[in-house]
Amino acid sequence: MGEQRSLPVPDGLEGERLDAALARLFGFSRTRAAELIAAGDVQVDGAAAAKSDRVHAGAWLDVVIPPPPGLPVPVAEPVPGMGVIYEDDDIVVVNKPIGVAAHPTVGWTGQTVLGGLLGAGHRVATSGAAERQGIVHRLDANTTGVMVVAKSEVAYSRLKRAFKERTVEKHYHALVQGHPDPLRGTIDAPIDRHPAGDGRFAVVAGGKPSITHYDTIEAFRAASLLDIKLETGRTHQIRVHMSATRHPCVGDLAYGADPKLAARLGVTRQWLHAVSLSFDHPTGGERVTFTSDYPEELARSLDAVRAES
Repeated sequence: MGEQRSLPVPDGLEGERLDAALARLFGFSRTRAAELIAAGDVQVDGAAAAKSDRVHAGAWLDVVIPPPPGLPVPVAEPVPGMGVIYEDDDIVVVNKPIGVAAHPTVGWTGQTVLGGLLGAGHRVATSGAAERQGIVHRLDANTTGVMVVAKSEVAYSRLKRAFKERTVEKHYHALVQGHPDPLRGTIDAPIDRHPAGDGRFAVVAGGKPSITHYDTIEAFRAASLLDIKLETGRTHQIRVHMSATRHPCVGDLAYGADPKLAARLGVTRQWLHAVSLSFDHPTGGERVTFTSDYPEELARSLDAVRAES
């Protein structure tokens, strides 16, 4: 049930349209105000009104303001295929499978690393927003590999700082289309939301500074296997940078990959895997490194591209 608000129309809103007056009074968008009016949640002097009706100073407004949409909360349920690589009192390092987001977000209805850990009985730090507790970095839902989650409050704050200060070393392997030239290099190009507003990101002038180092491990006829070290950690950074250099990750259809090549190699998502993570242990201080093998589907597609070459 929403909150009931009753008040007179101020003199300054005399003659305004009802939707515009509500927007001014309550800080809604006019679209939101129109929705409330259409839903019958607004009365003027005790009667229903239309959004285009003009209001008069002193008229009595009764408005039912619905509660804000609830923030997503992690659903505690074990995630099949999510293995724990290492765990102590401060951190838990997982091998994230395909189709699992790091934490709940509005619009995501699938499984999450956070929910999987809670479902398997692991404790996580309570710092951060409720839906992101313990999460100090993220992998895309369809990027697999090694990911660390903080269990203690001290680990959360120290790991957050380590990622911010770039003392964490993150290595990924990516199978990209074609052959980058040079075979080893650095992509330094700012990233922000794609102008299309469709959830993708892009190299955009004035975006956040983003630096990706890459080195070719093996070149095949149609593709190259790269070792990639991230200096910054922007959303979709590797996918955006490789696409911008016209060497998108194989299977990354959202960023311009060739669907025929993906189908031929049996790749159903971006060929991108977080192979290792190195950082100073948040309480012990020693440098620790954790690694993750390719999942079976990526290994199979690598065999397929080798067989073609």
